[in-house]
Amino acid sequence: MNQEVKPGKVLSPSTPWTKRPDPGIEVADEQQILKATFTEPTIECPECHALVTRTAISFNAYVCPQCDEHLRMKARDRLNWFFDNVVTELGQEFTAKDPLKFVDSKPYPDRMREAQSKTGETEALIAMQGNLNGVDMIACAFEFDFMGGSMGTVVGDRFVQAAELAIAKRQPLICFAASGGARMQEGMLSLMQMARTSAAIQKLKDAGLPYIVVLTHPVYGGVTASLAMLGDIHIAEPKAMIGFAGKRVIEQTVRETLEEPFQRAEYLLDHGVIDQIVHRHALRDTVSRLVSKLMNLP
Repeated sequence: MNQEVKPGKVLSPSTPWTKRPDPGIEVADEQQILKATFTEPTIECPECHALVTRTAISFNAYVCPQCDEHLRMKARDRLNWFFDNVVTELGQEFTAKDPLKFVDSKPYPDRMREAQSKTGETEALIAMQGNLNGVDMIACAFEFDFMGGSMGTVVGDRFVQAAELAIAKRQPLICFAASGGARMQEGMLSLMQMARTSAAIQKLKDAGLPYIVVLTHPVYGGVTASLAMLGDIHIAEPKAMIGFAGKRVIEQTVRETLEEPFQRAEYLLDHGVIDQIVHRHALRDTVSRLVSKLMNLP
């Protein structure tokens, strides 16, 4: 007697071979419904291409746990990570103007709104007052995702205000630099910030207060030509690109190929441009130790 083949059942050895399904394959009783499961967003390391969850990379100070690559850190995240406690944020009253009525592919105010929407910040520099290991200090950080961390009038305003407060409070100033240079949409007013910030740094030095610069990836243009290279001590993160003109521009000018690690932090250290390269995990303790020595703190 013929046996009836029922879906989802494993047939007995006596079932005729003409009635059997493919070996080892069970016929499903009904169509299974696939359900979506939540997975935490991941970040791909640009160096080793490992996928790391946002939580893991955040707790590791945005350093890849697989290859030790230093990923770019947002300015606000960096300052909140750097300080043990933030007292206040500076310069929120400053807003950018449009003195030139500049228009390229879109008006300057539209570019500003786009950058503000993308980053959640009002400008390319964030300044905060806080404390680290019991020492009060002021720090500012460039947000590279805000129009390439370009230096406009508000960046100058915030930096100068931070320097003036450091002088008034007798506190050191720390700057985390990451920029593509001056902001051409503001023309000469943007270039004037190089002189303004340089004058503010000189006042810090006249007051005998430390100004420490941490060069992150990348630092170029007018920022390199002013506030980023006027520190008492220059620290760089590993493999950070630092220069005035970009590598491609220099190659086109001198008509030579520039091999790695040209403009890398390691190259600049070998040629005496910067003082040291510090791993991000050791950066807080390094800055704290340097400030204590420069200010003769116990």
